[in-house]
Amino acid sequence: MFNIIARKTLLVYIKAYPDAATPLQEWYHEILKMEFKHFNELKEVFRNASIVGDDRVVFNIKGNRYRLVVRVVFDYKTIQIKWFGTHKEYDTIDVTSVQYKNKG
Repeated sequence: MFNIIARKTLLVYIKAYPDAATPLQEWYHEILKMEFKHFNELKEVFRNASIVGDDRVVFNIKGNRYRLVVRVVFDYKTIQIKWFGTHKEYDTIDVTSVQYKNKG
């Protein structure tokens, strides 16, 4: 079972993007119960996931309307949420270095 750091971050994104709330919650609950030893196992379940460097994985959310960037450390079964936004916003970030910033 994976530990997601931090659920509070996900809740901030759900508040900021209410139309993505259900798909984000579904992703959260699905990934929590999974056991992956490496990216290829994750990819078998989340076919749209892409590895982009620095242990970062990008998930398409809500039919690719949104992107979720996380850092996955398989050895420690930890996922750190780095960024969430629209596909258009995703095109403006450096996915390998973007960090969560609470605007509230």
